[in-house]
This record gives sequence, C-alpha cells and structure tokens, in this order.
Amino acid sequence: MTDLLNLGLAKARQRVHRAELVLQHAKEMLDEDCGVGVNIALVSRIRTAQRRVVEARAHLRRIDLPKPARVRTG
Repeated sequence: MTDLLNLGLAKARQRVHRAELVLQHAKEMLDEDCGVGVNIALVSRIRTAQRRVVEARAHLRRIDLPKPARVRTG
C-alpha cells in the first residue's frame, strides 16, 4: 500500500515540476520580441500552464494529506 502511495506522490510531484517548467519556458518566450500574434498565443499558453500548475498542486495536496492515526482496539 505504501509503495502505491509513494508512486502516486512521485508522479504528482513530477507533474507539478513539469507544469512549472512549461510555465517558466512560456514566460521566457514572452519576454522575447516575437510580434503580437506570437505573444497572443503565448499568453494563452501561459494561462493554460498556470491552470495546469494549480491543478497539479491540488492533486499533490489531495494525495499527500496526513492520514489520521489509527487506534487499535482489541
């Protein structure tokens, strides 16, 4: 069970990292002077990347919630 949880956490962390890299790369491209048409496309790409970062972080938080301690009786 813990192996599956660790695998899920690793995949979620990787998803967050990839989404952050895509966002950073798109912002760097926006800083270059490429013209209005390209900038409009990059703004759309940045918004999508920002949404993916938020979703990936939320997914990671859902997986990584601390579990309440189990009390053994009997």
